[in-house]
Amino acid sequence: MKQNSKLKTFIRKARFKGSKYYCPVCDSNIRNLRPHGFNFPVLTEKKIIGGGYRLNAQCPVCKSTDRERLLYLYLSNKTSLFTEQVKLLHVAPEPALSAVIEAHSNIDYLTADLNSDSVMVKMDITEIDYPDKSFDVIICNHVLEHIIDDSKAMNELYRVLKPGGWGILQVPISLSLATTYEDSSITDPTEREKVFGQSDHVRIYAMDYLDRLRQSGFQVDPFEWWADKEFSDSNNKYGLLQDESIFVVSKSE
Repeated sequence: MKQNSKLKTFIRKARFKGSKYYCPVCDSNIRNLRPHGFNFPVLTEKKIIGGGYRLNAQCPVCKSTDRERLLYLYLSNKTSLFTEQVKLLHVAPEPALSAVIEAHSNIDYLTADLNSDSVMVKMDITEIDYPDKSFDVIICNHVLEHIIDDSKAMNELYRVLKPGGWGILQVPISLSLATTYEDSSITDPTEREKVFGQSDHVRIYAMDYLDRLRQSGFQVDPFEWWADKEFSDSNNKYGLLQDESIFVVSKSE
């Protein structure tokens, strides 16, 4: 099975080979990236980073998205995730990124999701069935915008993170809203698409998202990739999304 997968990857690398872009997730030089994302008007109107339609977003070889490539670059260059012994909880794991993480024997890796059958455990992150201080690292991206009681979920993630541990908690975020907009009375999927930009979203976060994280106890240190020479270049060869910060959280010793 693995040999078949490797053969498919080899063929796709040859098929899409080029010099314009480079995918660090699958180590591929490619000529073009594929479109990805939703195209609802509210995503443009509210300047929602990480939620709109992007022309050059998805790798045609491993299908990693722009946010997966950004996370992989951050994890590789700014953390010791791939070299130290750690216990990692990955909620709603992104397939391409998850495959890379799982290949590292130093990582005690647990994938979790409430609705997917392709993960190791079913998990409602508002009620995590693990003891306090269980994980060294938590990755939970584009999940909290789906959860009505997001503060309860944040509290639970903080509870199971070990002192000295860290995490990445990404959400789509509006650059135009002053405060987060939410309305739990909106339950119709079509209306949610119109108001929030996706049928199963319950809010649009603004930059006060960081305050919500801090209220749960997290220290928050946003990482702006475009200001870092290891990530940024004039041609954006990794195909990263401009203005998408990484929301890095940590728990004091």
